[in-house]
Amino acid sequence: MRVGFGYDIHRLVPGRKLLLGGIEIPSPVGEEGFSDGDVLIHAVIDALLGPADLGDIGSSFPPGDPEFAGISSVLLLQRTKAMIAGRGFSAVSVDCTVVLEAPKILPYVPGIKASLAACLCVDADRVSVKGKTKEGLDAVGAREAVEAYAVILLKEPGE
Repeated sequence: MRVGFGYDIHRLVPGRKLLLGGIEIPSPVGEEGFSDGDVLIHAVIDALLGPADLGDIGSSFPPGDPEFAGISSVLLLQRTKAMIAGRGFSAVSVDCTVVLEAPKILPYVPGIKASLAACLCVDADRVSVKGKTKEGLDAVGAREAVEAYAVILLKEPGE
């Protein structure tokens, strides 16, 4: 078994969708990014790539590459899963935390879990998604940004 950790942060701006784990969350602001900006999926991708010795999201899907302009992060996650599978790895479980002042994500957690579970080919009960705030502190607390953390357990080839 191997453990992977991922983190990402995105600025929140008007005129963009707020996407978390492939699910659109109603909000007057969304993530700024070269792709669709799904901060949670980006953290999950980094958590998958690290323990498989495949670098990080920027090396696999370089910002500025026209192929990835506005691309769905769900598609990037599916490609990442195929990359790690090519090395014989598979996801066992994932634990995620989204740090966002507003909106509250609790009503959307079942959909986010189902989306991530489908992408990773694991049961939804092996996906945890929690929402936290920064209690008004830093850029997240000022409602200028959203952060996400992910920890993944991968099964090694032959396990």
